Amino acid sequence: MHSRQTIAALGGLSFMLLLSACSFKATFKETTDTTSNITGTTSGRVWWNEDGLLKPEHKVSAFTAYNAQNLEEDLARGQGEYLASLDTLMGKPDPDSFHMVAQDAYSRWGQSGSTSTDDLMHHVHTRSR
Repeated sequence: MHSRQTIAALGGLSFMLLLSACSFKATFKETTDTTSNITGTTSGRVWWNEDGLLKPEHKVSAFTAYNAQNLEEDLARGQGEYLASLDTLMGKPDPDSFHMVAQDAYSRWGQSGSTSTDDLMHHVHTRSR
């Protein structure tokens, strides 16, 4: 009888460890997805200069990758600090007009069924020209 309790306890412990490993894996994946978006298509050296600073031509892509979820929320609303920062990085002269165009681009991106932030930024760039 004592061995059945031990086996049951070990089985329960194993099950709990398995469940915790699954949630850790998902959390780890979420954490590394943003980094892999930036470094997956190019080597890290391409994005950074010799001083370790992000090259100006990659600032919008890096900002989008690191802030995708917050930026998507602002784009959906057509306002917010992340959208204002994107506006500044892109150097748009009329923030109000850009915010309306960006919100429209977000809507069209959502209707396209894409989940790629690269596709989202393509829609924003295309609409804001």
